[in-house]
Amino acid sequence: MVVVGAGPTGLLLAGDLAAAGIPVTLLERRHPGRSNLSRALVVHASTLEALDSRDIAAPLIERGAPVRSLRLFDTAVVDVSELPTPYPYLLVVPQYETEAVLYERLERLGVRIRYETEVVGLRQDLDGVTVTVREASGTREERAAYVVGTDGSRSAVRSLLGVEFPGHTVVASVMLVDAKLSHPPQTRIATNTDGDKFAFVAPFKDGYHRVICWDQKHAKAETEPVELAEVRDILRETLGSDFGMGEPRWSSRFHSDERQAERYRVGRVFLAGDAAHTHSPAGGQGMNTGLLDAANLSWKLIAVLRGRAGEGLLDSYERERHPVGAAVIKGSGRLLRAAQIKMTPARKARNLAMHFALGRPAVNRRIGFALSGLWITYPAPRGAHALTGHRAGDVALTGTPARLLEALRSGGFVLLAPPELHAVAAAAGVSAAVPADGGPVRLVRPDGYIGWAAEAPSAQEVAAAIAASGA
Repeated sequence: MVVVGAGPTGLLLAGDLAAAGIPVTLLERRHPGRSNLSRALVVHASTLEALDSRDIAAPLIERGAPVRSLRLFDTAVVDVSELPTPYPYLLVVPQYETEAVLYERLERLGVRIRYETEVVGLRQDLDGVTVTVREASGTREERAAYVVGTDGSRSAVRSLLGVEFPGHTVVASVMLVDAKLSHPPQTRIATNTDGDKFAFVAPFKDGYHRVICWDQKHAKAETEPVELAEVRDILRETLGSDFGMGEPRWSSRFHSDERQAERYRVGRVFLAGDAAHTHSPAGGQGMNTGLLDAANLSWKLIAVLRGRAGEGLLDSYERERHPVGAAVIKGSGRLLRAAQIKMTPARKARNLAMHFALGRPAVNRRIGFALSGLWITYPAPRGAHALTGHRAGDVALTGTPARLLEALRSGGFVLLAPPELHAVAAAAGVSAAVPADGGPVRLVRPDGYIGWAAEAPSAQEVAAAIAASGA
């Protein structure tokens, strides 16, 4: 296997493959050294569940600051503290810390990143993919059964495949600043907009704050440095204070696009993360969506490479994840457009409507599900049980391990069933556990989604379901 791009998506995917004993080569165009990239700053509940099932959620949580509510548009508050997950909060943590945790996992698994290696050619046949790479020593070729491009919005892999990436720029000049504030906002996360100007302030655990802001009327080129006076002015005009912001330790300016690759799979080559989809920073979905791409794809590649499933299983990656990417782009776009309302009467009406809507528990919960990624479901076959394709959640188990996410750390499927059906699972090499909720029998995929479910099935039905799943 070859994975191109050592950002969060590539790191998680390569780690999953290595943990399953699949030889993997991870190529990265950048030079070695710890990344200071800090564009992403929120890890959502669905992502933390995926990391928990790999036993790496805890070290990331130690590096972050949990935030249980988010104020939108004046007095409208989204409360995520009651969501049905072990992680009912937004974890504010710099992207480089997320990458560090994922990289440490790779090191434990013995995977080394090949830095300063640029992909310049790609051709595939019925048996595999040949990747041409350029390094300091010259150009050479790599051969792999499959290739995954996780190499960002300017993906070389996507370009070499000839896959279109339609869309447009939605914010021309987004500024990011990490700085200390002498008198931080009273709310953990502060955000506001006057239509042209937008500001967002959130705390990191180490005493610094992340500021995201822009001024649509005074957009500058990405090559222009971020000026502290410019950021302070935006903060004062949108949030009423610059909070005593000091000199930043890091700053960046970039443009934000809404784009999605027309295809996520071309033969033996796949796209994931920013190589497959990009959108506005509204809602903090980008890195989270990419990590869940990796979680969806990795177990399918492993099943096919181990001969447990046919090539058709790999088609389900695009079928399941392309609609999710489209929905995330649509949702973040709606939030961005709401933030860009310019007329004062319209902004007041928006603020009032959001305040009353989010005051209703059902609406607040629905928005919380959307932000946290807990809303995601996948298509189920006709006639399947209603739970099929839904997130399993962290089901309490009888015995050890005590939770489903712990049971999933083996990297395989888990059958939630009464003890009399466990022998069927054991014969198929699948883990089994007794759910404390006593619900229907569920075959949970390695990514935490229910692949099959039934009420009181026979042993033969369970065996057939396991055989058809790729477990």
